[in-house]
Amino acid sequence: MARYDAADERFGHQIPEPFRNTVLHHHDWRESLFFVMHPTDCLGDVYILTLANFPARHEMDSLQLGRWGSTPLFARHARGVTDDHDAWNVGPVQIDILEPRRQVRLRVSGESGTDVPLAMDITYTARVQPYQLRRGTMKAGHEVVWDQSHMFQSGWYNGTVSRNGETKQIENWWGQRDHSWGIRTHSRCPMWMWLAIHVPEGMLAVWCWELPNGARVYTDGCFSPSDGGEPVAVREFRHDLTWLDESNNATSYERHGEHVRGLAGRVTFILENGRGINVDATGRWAQRYDAFNPGKPNSLGGGLNEMLVTTSDGQRGTAIYEVTGAWHHKYFPLPRGERLPPDGVTPPVDHRA
Repeated sequence: MARYDAADERFGHQIPEPFRNTVLHHHDWRESLFFVMHPTDCLGDVYILTLANFPARHEMDSLQLGRWGSTPLFARHARGVTDDHDAWNVGPVQIDILEPRRQVRLRVSGESGTDVPLAMDITYTARVQPYQLRRGTMKAGHEVVWDQSHMFQSGWYNGTVSRNGETKQIENWWGQRDHSWGIRTHSRCPMWMWLAIHVPEGMLAVWCWELPNGARVYTDGCFSPSDGGEPVAVREFRHDLTWLDESNNATSYERHGEHVRGLAGRVTFILENGRGINVDATGRWAQRYDAFNPGKPNSLGGGLNEMLVTTSDGQRGTAIYEVTGAWHHKYFPLPRGERLPPDGVTPPVDHRA
């Protein structure tokens, strides 16, 4: 039975159902927030906080990810949801929109430890306009694997973080925030690449999905200037990145990437105004996804890398490069997923690893 709750007392319905009903009932439908922060001019700590609501599961969860020095950070908190979808709190995590499109407060309370790897009180303040990506869809046969809308925005992070009795002051770190909604079955996506590049002139960002053979499914992104001007959409995007081993030599990911330590290479943006920007980057893991389910066939490969970047017009900055997925001729040559696009057939097992 459909449920009428407090959200239905306001305008905003987009389908002829109660507000909390999605257009397609799906186990992996989510609406989520993602915040990542890091220094502006060097490789250092990386702190990530998420919040996601899963209507079909009646659940909300929050992840803490990233790295404190050389120590990986990870925690997941979850709670059941009935009619309190607008209460953005899960366990010790509280997120508050202080000013729409501009300022958000992130809090994780309590002493750091097993359940709270990092306590924080951080305020995000936008430094560019948000960019709304167009809706993207991907199927495996007749099944929907990905169907979502997505916003991202570069900003400044200020506040404090604490771990094991040590407190660090965060002053004008930069990073990105996301707000996305729709169906996302992560383990069935062959390859997606999400880049959040921050330089003094503004933000370069892109979202790109490909099939195992490299055929492009979706690309959208922008350059959003730090002077507050309108974002300029990406017309064309090219990537040539390489996994690195502990000696910074190029290496293949194989199946689980046990020997991979970082990422390097060039990406090229052609904006709709004709401007071309090459970005050369090198960096290291900020968050490995194989660490969640090591050796499991349906765990995602790759993860988030913290990068030092230089643009073709001489700007320097830092970035987060996410390269992940289940099977891709360049980045994940040994398939590790089931019922993958385009046809929904489980790929044959390669016994090399």
